[in-house]
Amino acid sequence: MPIRSMTGFAQVRGEVQRQNGKSTDVAASAGPSHGRLAFALSLKSVNHRFLDLHFRLPSGTDSLEMQLRRLLKEKMARGHVEVSLSLERAAGETFVLNREFVGGYIAAFKAAAAEFSLPVEPDLNAVLRIPGALDSAADAADGEIEAVVMARVGEALERLNQMREEEGRGIVRELRQRMAHLLEAGRSVQQHRRAVLQNYSERLQARLQEMLGASVDRERVLQEAALLVDRSDIQEEIVRLETHVQHFLGLLDEGGEIGKKLDFLLQEMNREANTLLSKTSGLAGEALKITEAGLAMKAEIEKSREQVQNLE
Repeated sequence: MPIRSMTGFAQVRGEVQRQNGKSTDVAASAGPSHGRLAFALSLKSVNHRFLDLHFRLPSGTDSLEMQLRRLLKEKMARGHVEVSLSLERAAGETFVLNREFVGGYIAAFKAAAAEFSLPVEPDLNAVLRIPGALDSAADAADGEIEAVVMARVGEALERLNQMREEEGRGIVRELRQRMAHLLEAGRSVQQHRRAVLQNYSERLQARLQEMLGASVDRERVLQEAALLVDRSDIQEEIVRLETHVQHFLGLLDEGGEIGKKLDFLLQEMNREANTLLSKTSGLAGEALKITEAGLAMKAEIEKSREQVQNLE
């Protein structure tokens, strides 16, 4: 499976037309004609730690929401996804008053007004704007729009994933460049590593001679220096960092849902870079170049993490 970004948008349009008692999907025209119900299904996704689905659907489409939710869970792994369905009825379509619904609302309104002695009357304009107060004369098609929308949601998902995959390819290209910079910085550290070891040895020997005077045991100084140098050696961090980078590149080659794995590897890389910097703090001369390389590593890692946060 290709590597995908979690950011994308897609929309499909269609119309439901009643033909011989059945609802069929036809291509959307410039505007809805009489006897047709136009719809627009939109999918918008942004990054999120998990799969977070939000629906904005017309009232009375609970079954459609359940089907869409089930399908999206099968096709998507992560992301904040907003699903919107808007309906546009034909200009000449008539509406029927939902007498039971409106009557119940007015009765409740008057009862409340009487209970609290309020001299008010219900506003018919406000009542008719309540969802469900007016039913379309063609509402028979509303119950059948579910099948038509589900027939088109696959197309919307395909468009969404095309956009997510295109952005994913751009992110992968940048991540490969970042990893190349990390490896280059690691090679730079390796080149200056001997200077760091020499620096540690000279500093320790000078300090011990200062403290003990001429009676210092040179062999003992060398042993202590070797021990300190061994504890302060950054070779282990360099090797682990390069191993993490190779694993990172391998996951990019593998593809699929790798966002969380890449994020974990970058955390490990950052830990190695921090340890490297702590071991070389306070050094002067050529060893300062290791500090510069370590800071460059951290910058590349942070920029990589910003990009990885968008991968599925």
